[in-house]
Amino acid sequence: MTLYWIYSIPNWLFGVLCTVAFVLFGVLGTYLSRDFVKRVHREDHSHNDIVGYFLAAITVFYGVTLGLVAIGTWNNYSAIQDKVDHEAQNVASLYRDVSSYPEPVRSELRQDLKDYVLEVIDHSWPQQRRGLVPSGSGVFIDHLQEHMLQYSPQTSGQQVIYQESYHQFNELVESRRARLDSVTTSLPRSMWWMVILGALVSITTTMFFDLRSFSMHVWMTALMSGLLGLMIFLIATLDNPFRGKVSVSPVALERVYSQLIK
Repeated sequence: MTLYWIYSIPNWLFGVLCTVAFVLFGVLGTYLSRDFVKRVHREDHSHNDIVGYFLAAITVFYGVTLGLVAIGTWNNYSAIQDKVDHEAQNVASLYRDVSSYPEPVRSELRQDLKDYVLEVIDHSWPQQRRGLVPSGSGVFIDHLQEHMLQYSPQTSGQQVIYQESYHQFNELVESRRARLDSVTTSLPRSMWWMVILGALVSITTTMFFDLRSFSMHVWMTALMSGLLGLMIFLIATLDNPFRGKVSVSPVALERVYSQLIK
């Protein structure tokens, strides 16, 4: 789904727009189809039981599918947040490892890590929020690797620390790559079509009830439409994990910077 403008408006406004749009569809559709539904039933309420069975079947299949989509979207959001947390852990571990290096290598490596973290927080993250895959932090990864390769451990103790720090460096590279690969992660367009069309079909089916109280019919349809609108709002909010107000944040990296590096 490419309606990325929804992530630039406040969350509450997006939720209201999404809910109101579905409620309007349900209420207006119920009103406009009222005469047609009465003609279809021929006799008063003659086919309400059939409509009920049909609606139950649709909502079961659609409800299960919608629930799985919502769970999958949340799991993906959580997994990407875990990747960012892991990247922050790698930075912290590597910073502590290189703190055991002799000067001037220690200061160079510390500065490289500091520059990397600031680049990710100040420049990479705003780009990710716009759906762009940042590349600026790669320069500092290259500098860090060059400075590490220039260092030659002189004792067995330094050799152990060097091996562990290089292991943490490789972990950092992998964590960074995993984060960058997740920037454009989202539900496929076909999945979004299924979610939206399924909601519209479910709402349309409720319009085929023929009830004595038309106001009751409208309220029932409005409540169901509003619920489906909120569910789709939830999925859209969690989709594209780096976009919008509810998005993966660099808090873990900011905490490492403020508590350890700064």
